[in-house]
Amino acid sequence: MGRLIAYRLLQLPLILAIIYVLTFLLVWVAPGDPFAGEKNIDPAVVASLKATFHAESPWKFLAYYPIQIIGHLNFGQSMQYREWTVNDIIKSALPISVVLGLFAMVIATVVGIVVGTMAAVRRGGWIDWLSLTIALVGISVPSFVVAALLLMLSASSWLSGVFAVGRFERPIDLLLPGVALAMAPMAYIARLTRVSMLDVLSSDFVRTARAKGLSRSWVIWKHCLKNAILPVLSYLGPAAAYTLTGSFVVEKVFNIPGLGQHFVNSVLNRDRTLILGVVLVYSTFVLAFNLIVDLAYGLVDPRIDVGGAR
Repeated sequence: MGRLIAYRLLQLPLILAIIYVLTFLLVWVAPGDPFAGEKNIDPAVVASLKATFHAESPWKFLAYYPIQIIGHLNFGQSMQYREWTVNDIIKSALPISVVLGLFAMVIATVVGIVVGTMAAVRRGGWIDWLSLTIALVGISVPSFVVAALLLMLSASSWLSGVFAVGRFERPIDLLLPGVALAMAPMAYIARLTRVSMLDVLSSDFVRTARAKGLSRSWVIWKHCLKNAILPVLSYLGPAAAYTLTGSFVVEKVFNIPGLGQHFVNSVLNRDRTLILGVVLVYSTFVLAFNLIVDLAYGLVDPRIDVGGAR
């Protein structure tokens, strides 16, 4: 396992460098000028701003910012919020996005596993049909549509004042955006758990455990679920990436001051330094989540040699 961790950590700088270059190319070829957004702006002022941000050409940009990021972890000044650095924006907004994403993942994982397990145990019953309905709705309806519907629900007369949209002061304010983010991964987790549990429930060890006198609930939740959870673990890495990237639109809909809203604004305003900074931060989180999922395989099932030593 130690070798796996060392190997993945050595890969991390190379993968981030490739992501940075690809994002830079896409940002630079996109139409629009971040310095000429105002009408009738003096060309001399535009030239001065480009010199300040080392953005006269792609080569000067690449010659300055990657060295600052590698040497000082400095993403530079924001081209749109010129009184703020990209580091300041990330420090203030990232904790909000992380809390929202983790809350959505907790909802999706817990509800998805419970519903999927009950659907497998009660195959063909109303719980099974309910899980199928949740899966169809969660997969078919985009998160921004769910967010808009929940926002309309919160504005109804009988819920007015319960949820504070645009503020992030109470735990209950997490509920609506968290549910909007959790719908799609919860649907996938429920279906994965159901299919895997149906396969495990027909195994010989389940009949043996029941014959030895273990209770049905103990066999299901202790033994069967542990063996059926591996496909869910495989999905948790991409699911974590979805909750982070999906929060872009959800944060915009609920006016949450997280990193996703800053990323949307940076794309609209062609803020190249902020775009690159946010993409690198999110890419680091995605790579870290995938590593955690790989390590979790060995904890759930010791027979799996995650390090490839055998």
